[in-house]
Amino acid sequence: MKLLTFATEEGLRLGVKTESGVVKIPAADGWPQTMEALIAGGDPVIKQLKEHVRSAVEAGNLLPEEDLTLGPCVPSPGKIICVGLNYREHAAESNMSIPEFPVLFNKFNNSIAAHGQTIPLPPSVKEADYEVELVIVIGQTTSRVSKDEALEHVFGYCIANDLSSRDLQFRTNQWMLGKSLDHFCPIGPYLVTADEVGDPNRLELGCRLNGEVRQQSHTSDMIFYCDELVSYISEYMTLSPGDIILTGTPQGVIFGYPPEKRVWLKDGDEIVVEISKLGRLANRIGTPISA
Repeated sequence: MKLLTFATEEGLRLGVKTESGVVKIPAADGWPQTMEALIAGGDPVIKQLKEHVRSAVEAGNLLPEEDLTLGPCVPSPGKIICVGLNYREHAAESNMSIPEFPVLFNKFNNSIAAHGQTIPLPPSVKEADYEVELVIVIGQTTSRVSKDEALEHVFGYCIANDLSSRDLQFRTNQWMLGKSLDHFCPIGPYLVTADEVGDPNRLELGCRLNGEVRQQSHTSDMIFYCDELVSYISEYMTLSPGDIILTGTPQGVIFGYPPEKRVWLKDGDEIVVEISKLGRLANRIGTPISA
C-alpha cells in the first residue's frame, strides 16, 4: 500500500495511491486522521484501509493525483535518526575511514519538507549538497530487538533527500547544524508498506541534478543493512511508531568531487531522487532567504 498526505483547507489529509487515482481516507471518527496515528494503528488499521480502498475504487471515488499538493509522507516523526558513511564508496570519496559501528546523527522536525516543495537556502549556507537516502519507518515500539526480528518492527519505507550544508556541517565536529536547517529533509512522496517492498537491501537508488545523473547505486552496497541498523539503534534507545531512520547515501555527492570541480546547489536547481518500488521525490532550490 502506498500512503500519502495532501493539502486541503483544513490541513493535511490522508490518502492511498492506487493505479486509478488517490483514495481519500474519511475524516470521521474511527479513522486515523494523521499518518502517525495510522502507523500506530498497525494491522487492524491497514485491514480497514484495504477494505475502504477496494470499495472506493469500485465506486470510482478517486482523486486525480496530479490535482493534489502532496505533503510529507510522515509529517511529524518523533525521531529523525540519520546514518552517516553507510556506503563504502561514499566514505572513500569523503576521505573518511570505514566505520566500525554505525555513525549516527539527527535532524529535527523543522527540516521536514514535501515532494514538489521549493527549498529556499538560508543566507548563511554557501555549500548546499544533495543525498538520496532510503528511509526506514518504524511501526511499533522497539527496544533491544534482535537483527533477525528487526524488520518485523518496520511499518514501511520512503525516500529522503538528506540536504546538507557542508560549510555548517564541518564547522565543528558535530554535524547537526548543517543537517537540520529548515526544509532540509524532503521525504516522500509515498510511504510504502513493508509488504510491498520486500527486502529493503535489494533496491536501486539514484539522484539527478538538473537531469544529470549524479548518484547511482544499490542498497545492497550498504555497510550496515537495514536490519542491523534497527537492531543496533534499538539497543540504545527505544524506537516508537512513526520514528524514521535515514540509512545513508551512496557516492556521487558534490562534496565528493575535487574542490575545484564542486558547484554547490543554487537557486533554480532541481534535484530528483529515486528508489525502486518507492517512486521519485523532486524538489527545486529556491531564492535564498533574505538576511
